Amino acid sequence: MTETATTARVPQANAVVSPAYFAHVVFYTRRFAEMTAWYRTVLGADVTMQGEGIAFLTFDREHHRVAIIRRDDLADAPAEALGFAHAAWTYASLADLVATYERLAGEGIRPVRQINHGPTTSVYYADPDGNRIELQVDNFPSVEALNRWFASGAFDRDPIGVEIEFADICRRYHAGEPEPELLRPLSV
Repeated sequence: MTETATTARVPQANAVVSPAYFAHVVFYTRRFAEMTAWYRTVLGADVTMQGEGIAFLTFDREHHRVAIIRRDDLADAPAEALGFAHAAWTYASLADLVATYERLAGEGIRPVRQINHGPTTSVYYADPDGNRIELQVDNFPSVEALNRWFASGAFDRDPIGVEIEFADICRRYHAGEPEPELLRPLSV
């Protein structure tokens, strides 16, 4: 099978009935207390319900965005296996992502990867079970601007992006560098 290169784009809405939004992610764990505390800290979430070995957490008006369920009967997932790669949450602004990164650093929570993907600037973390989550901010002010960048072929040439040091982004942000410059897609 031969792969065909196509320019990325955000599509127009179509006639297919689609979900209104992504509701939640569920994690099975043997580290119930650690996982619950970690997601509360990282996402700034509140517990909406907690019982024997189950917790529902949210950071907005949804009844839960993350569920943690204790499962002592299951084995840990093997490292470097196919399957779930990560879940991502988008912040409204670079200021919000900077504040979150700095808050988590103060809690001793360090990223495992930092990258400017082109469409987003992203900071990845690993939870106590090793599941990865991505905290990101959109690099473009609109879908139209993103699609113009996609049409340039830049994403086709570099679909992963460029590793960054988010601490440097924070320093530059606090020094007053404009957000559009800090969020500009980088090339290798």
